[in-house]
Order: sequence, then structure tokens, then C-alpha cells
Amino acid sequence: MEQAFCDHEPVTSGEVSDPPELHRTRLAVAAAFATQGGVFISLTTRLPDFQDKYDLSNGELSGLLLMMVLLAGGGSVLAETRAKALSSARLLRTGLVGLTVGAALIGASQSLSFFIAAMATYGLSLGMVDATTNMQAVALEHRYGRPILPSFHSAWTFGGLIGAALALATSHLDVGWVGLVAVVPLAVQFAPFLAGIGDPAQESPAPVIPWRPIILVGIGMVLFYMVDTAAFTWGPLFLKNVFDDTPSGLFALAVFPYLLSSGAMRFAGDGLVARYGAVPILRIGAVVASASLAVVVFAPAWPIAVLGFLVLGSGVGVIAPLSFSAAARIAGGEEEDPATRQRRVDAVIGRFNQFNYVGALIGSVLTGAVGEHDLRVGFAVPMVLILGILPLARAFAPGEVSLGKT
Repeated sequence: MEQAFCDHEPVTSGEVSDPPELHRTRLAVAAAFATQGGVFISLTTRLPDFQDKYDLSNGELSGLLLMMVLLAGGGSVLAETRAKALSSARLLRTGLVGLTVGAALIGASQSLSFFIAAMATYGLSLGMVDATTNMQAVALEHRYGRPILPSFHSAWTFGGLIGAALALATSHLDVGWVGLVAVVPLAVQFAPFLAGIGDPAQESPAPVIPWRPIILVGIGMVLFYMVDTAAFTWGPLFLKNVFDDTPSGLFALAVFPYLLSSGAMRFAGDGLVARYGAVPILRIGAVVASASLAVVVFAPAWPIAVLGFLVLGSGVGVIAPLSFSAAARIAGGEEEDPATRQRRVDAVIGRFNQFNYVGALIGSVLTGAVGEHDLRVGFAVPMVLILGILPLARAFAPGEVSLGKT
């Protein structure tokens, strides 16, 4: 899609309004983000129940998550390659249908082999939706000419909050009921997403992409998803396995407060980034995130750990949207026609999304592997590594990184 917003002077909220012709599309893309978050959190918050249902160890669960993450990466690559011939809107709808099938099969599974196949279907579709929602979002951000990526990611968080609330409300029901979330992506696929521009069938030279500065931003996104995935996948299990007195119906409290503070930060993120810039927000957030993970690691009781997860969300909430904005801005260039820019930014966003899954591997697999016998040790990994955002923050600022040549 088109490049993200151009370099601009800070603006204050209220100076600009939504272009009317894009408002419906913005709502549609936000609904897709919310759907992705809602389904994902609905499933991950019930991982303790799936672990008990199939008698999985932490190591075996890590292997299953590894499979899902790798397949999600494959789905993102598929979206990148097919975006050259098909619009991201069409690919997004295909991915939403896949989420429908995968979630329904997960809920219906009665054997481990069936459950693994269902998780594989879900993982591949998740990668397609993940890449194409961000393709749509950066295109709209360019059209708006100001930061709006944080609000899209806040929609993901809002969906996740709904998913976590449903998990808390239905914790006494059989885990198979989680499959009912499949109706949501099925409905959202009919939303009016942003159509592509130009002729996708027209042959054109491969775009030249400045990968070197983009990789610096990508490393920052790896660090975010390392923390994010650890919180989603291992947070409920942390409350279950580390503390003997955590009520069985409250395991999702590791996720719900994290999403609440993350969503609040993302909701405010458009204005904060426009006013203060990305660099100070990222640096302060990294310190807050490391300190909050220290609270989790050394918590003497489960309510203290929940407090740590609550603060954690406010520290890392805007890293992902700022990563996509920066990557699209760097890739977009300044002089090409819209169709050329679209091809280049689509290619970048599809491939850039792979940093997501590198971080997810660290967060879900490494955290579980290191913490197989003690999840406190597992959560110490992201506690230390998130501080890598401090030297990387400058790469997110417009004009600070030379585009150069790859």
C-alpha cells in the first residue's frame, strides 16, 4: 500500500478531522484489527485449559507454539508474494475466512492430532491477516497525512480485551466453547476495505528497498513482540504454575490488565507521538517495561504479578504501530508515482512483518524453554532484552536514519 505519513511538524489533537471518504474504510480496517486481537486472545487465554485437556508439558506446549509461529510467518510471506498480483483487501478477506475455519476447528477438536491441525490452519491464516491489516493501515495513514497507526493497534487491543473478558466470563465452561469466536472474522470479511491502486497485473521492475535502516526498526519490533507474546502465551500459565493460590478462573488476569493499559496507551498514542515524537516515548517505555517485568519476576504473590502485567502494557503499547509507520515511511520514498510506491511499501510491510514472528519465537518458545521448570526465569529474558529499545529508538524518528543504499 501507499507510504505512511510524510515527515511533518507536530500537530495537536483537533487540528485535523477524518476525511469523510476514508472514514468507512478506517472503521473496516479497525474492525479487522479488533477481530484479529479478539480471536487471538480468546484462544491464548485458554491455553492452560488446552494444556490440561491434552496433558501437555511446558516444553510440548512450546513446540506447538513454535509450529504456529512458523506457519504464521509463512502466511505473512504468502501475503507479501501474492500482494504483487492481488490487492491486500482480497488477501485480508481470505485470511479472515481462514481464521474462521481455524478457530472453529480448535473449538471442535477432541484429539491432540486434530487440535494440532486446527492450530496449523489458524497459524497460517493469522499470518495473512497480520500482514494485510498492516498493509491497509499504512496506506490509510499515508492518505491521512498524520499518525494513525497507534489507533489501529488500539483496536487490536480492544478486541483482545473483549476476548480476555469472554475468557474470564466463560472460564467455567468447557474449552470447546471458544470456537464460537469464529463467527466474528466470518462477518468482518464483508467490510469495505481499501482497494488497491494501479494495475497489479502490469509488469514492473522489482522495487529498490532500503533494508538497512528498516532492519534497525525491525529489531525494535522483535523486542516488542518478544514481550507481547510472552505476556499473552505464558502470562496465564505464570499465574497458574508459579502461585498455588491463584483462583482457577482468574488466569486470564495476566492478559486483561496488560491489554487494558496497552490499549489506553495506543488510544492516546496518535496525539502523543504527534506532540512529542517517537524517540522519548519509546525510551521511557522501555525502562517502564523492564521495571514492570521485574515486578512480575520477583512478585511474592499473584496480585503483585497482575500489577506488573498492568504496568507492562503502558510501556510497550506503541512500539509495534511506530515500527510499521517507520518502516513504511522509510520504504515509501518521495518521488515515485502512487502505484510504484504501493508496490514497494506492500513488499516491505509483508516482509517486515516477519520481525513480528522472530519476536514471537523468542517470547513464546524461548520464554517457555528457559522457564520450563520455573517461569520466573523465563520472564527474566524479556525483562533484560527489552532495554535494547534504548539505543534503537533514534531509528524510529523521521529523517534521523539515512536511506542510503542496501
